[in-house]
Amino acid sequence: MTHTLRKQTSDHELEELCAKLDPARIPRHVAIMMDGNRRWAKRQNLPPIAGHWKGAETISSLVTDAAEIGVRVLTVYSFSTENWNRSPDEIEGLMNLLKVYLQKEKPRMIKEGVRLNTIGDTSRFPKDVKEILEETKRETSTGKKIDLVLALNYGARDEIRRATLSIVDDVLNGKLEKSAISEESISRYLDTANWKDPELVIRTSGETRLSNFLLWQLSYAEIYITATLWPDFSKHDFLEALIDYQNRQRRHGG
Repeated sequence: MTHTLRKQTSDHELEELCAKLDPARIPRHVAIMMDGNRRWAKRQNLPPIAGHWKGAETISSLVTDAAEIGVRVLTVYSFSTENWNRSPDEIEGLMNLLKVYLQKEKPRMIKEGVRLNTIGDTSRFPKDVKEILEETKRETSTGKKIDLVLALNYGARDEIRRATLSIVDDVLNGKLEKSAISEESISRYLDTANWKDPELVIRTSGETRLSNFLLWQLSYAEIYITATLWPDFSKHDFLEALIDYQNRQRRHGG
């Protein structure tokens, strides 16, 4: 279902939306496809990187809102394997944004109980970016309120390829019996092995494709699409997505 843009939301309207939520049916794991940063910047007559910076602010707000509502894991598609095809200037800007974002947000993550994790292959990232990533993951490791999982240099097909190589290695080395390969065992080789699959995936900006994101894990997830561009995505939008999710009758394979 695609949802359209809306006007500014008052505190009273937010309270009304919160009242519609069933606390017992909040999805524990929500995945977000943050789309529309560059379009937002273009509409503001700003360079693309300005949209990415505004989008980073949106992540910070959403993590706080999601934790308060009861979501335990938030996985966000931050940098895909296909993003390397963008201009060198934009890629450099994105790497710098990630570094500055983590430096700035780390104290707040620690204070609010946010535990940072990543999925994807970050080996290609600059050394200073990898260092701040590892530092932030280490220093937020005791956070128990919510897991923020950044998908960095992530592509679902690449993830499955890497998992397959690991399975083959373990079979050849006698660590895994071929007959023991199952859906459950394959899941343990994926980047997301530490978390249950998302129950809900949200895509912003009105796009309607999965774009190589968590293809295995989203097999039974509910899909929510909104026309709102990611930098404009607010608590109101998030609450509407959760209410829509709770109004559905979930079926596995049906």
